Amino acid sequence: MRRLLRRLGFAVVCASAHLCASAQDPTPGMLERGAYLARIGGCAACHTDPKGGKPFAGGRPVPSPMGPIHSSNITPHVEQGLGRYSLDDFRRAMREGTARDGKQLYPAMPYTAYARMGDDDLLALYAYLQKGVATVDAPTPRNTLGFPFNQRWLLRFWKLMFMPSDTFKARTDRGAEWNRGAYLVQSVGHCGACHTPRGAGFQERGYDETSKKFLTGQVNDHWYAADITNDPAAGVGRKTIAEIAALLRTGHGGGSVAFGSMAEEIEGTLQYISEADARAIATYLKSLPGQDGGAVYKPGPSTVTPKATADYTAGPESTGAAVYRSFCARCHQPDGKGAPPQVPSLVGNSSLLSRDTTSLSRLVIEGGRGPVTASGPVPVVMPGFAGTLTDVQMAQVLTYARQAWGNDARPVSTNDLSQVRKNIQR
Repeated sequence: MRRLLRRLGFAVVCASAHLCASAQDPTPGMLERGAYLARIGGCAACHTDPKGGKPFAGGRPVPSPMGPIHSSNITPHVEQGLGRYSLDDFRRAMREGTARDGKQLYPAMPYTAYARMGDDDLLALYAYLQKGVATVDAPTPRNTLGFPFNQRWLLRFWKLMFMPSDTFKARTDRGAEWNRGAYLVQSVGHCGACHTPRGAGFQERGYDETSKKFLTGQVNDHWYAADITNDPAAGVGRKTIAEIAALLRTGHGGGSVAFGSMAEEIEGTLQYISEADARAIATYLKSLPGQDGGAVYKPGPSTVTPKATADYTAGPESTGAAVYRSFCARCHQPDGKGAPPQVPSLVGNSSLLSRDTTSLSRLVIEGGRGPVTASGPVPVVMPGFAGTLTDVQMAQVLTYARQAWGNDARPVSTNDLSQVRKNIQR
C-alpha cells in the first residue's frame, strides 16, 4: 500500500514514530549491525572510488552495458550525500530506486535486491550511514550515457515491469539457517546482480529459487560470474558447505581459488561476513538445483585425447598438452592437482568447466591472483601469457585442461580467445 501511494504521488510519513526516533538516536548495537550490513552489502566497496577516494563518498564507475554509471556519495553530507534523507526517503531509495528529489536511480544500484531487505536491517543501515560514517563534501561525477539511457524517466516503466514487489518472506518448509542464507543471497548480498543472467531489458531473469535461471552465471565487465547453483560440474555441487563458506570468506576453498572480479569482491566485502552467515549462504546455494551447463566431470586418467577441432595440430601430442607441460605444469602439476590452497587444482575445477570461457581466457591473457584476506593464505600470482603465447596456443591449452583428468567441457576456440583479448585490449 505504501508503495502504491508513493507511485500515485501521495506523501507517506514514517509508519512508526518509534523507528524514526531509533534512527535519530541509534544504540551502539544498531550502529554495529549497520556497519556489518554496509560491509557485506558492498556499500563501502561500490561507493568508494578505488583511485584514492574517501569511504562512502562515491565516484566509483560501475560497469554496465550502457556505459559506466558512477556511484553516489552516501555520507551524511547535507548537499552531496544523504544528510537530508529521512528514514522514509532512505527506504524509498533502497526499495523503489527513487531518490529524495524524485530522480529515478539506475539499477546499477541493486535496489531490486534491496527491496527485499527487512525493516530492521534498513533502519540499522540508515542509522549507520547517518551517524557512523564521516561526512565528505564530494559531488557525484556526471554520467554520460547515450540516448535513450540518459532519460531517467523511462526507468519508471522499467520498474513497473521488473521490480519485485515484496520483502523477503521466510519459507516455513525450510530451517532457520536456510532462510538466513536465502535472505542474505537475495537481498543484502544481491548475489543475483552479478551471477544471474540478464534479459532483453537488462533485468535479472529471476530473483529467487523459483526461477531456473537464478544464479546460473553471467558475464560482467569481461568477467564471467560463475554458476553458483548445485550443478555438479560448473557449480558448487561437489563442494561441501564448509568449503563454500571458506571460499566466500577467504577466496580459497575446496581446491578452488577466487580470481578476477570475485577476488576483489571477497577482499572488499565477503571476507567480513561472519562464519555463521557464510555457512547459511552455502546451505542455501547447495539447495539450488543445478541446470545443464553442458559440462561433465568424471574422475579419470591424467592424460587426454582432445576432441576434434580445427585448432588442433595432428600428432602424437596435442599442442595444448605441450603448452601445458611447458608453461603450466610447474605450478598446477603434471596431473592437474595444483598445490591447494594457493594454487588451485584443475581436476574437476568448476571455473574450468564453466559454459562461458570469458574469465578463463582473460585469466590466461593477463594473469591474476587470489584475494588478500585477513584469514586466508597468502595468494599466489599467476602470470599473464599475452606476450608469450599466441591466441591459438592459449585456446589449445585451455581446451586441453577442460578435457583432461576427467574434465569434459567444450573446446575453447581461437576466436573465443581473440575476442576476449580485443575486448580487454590486451
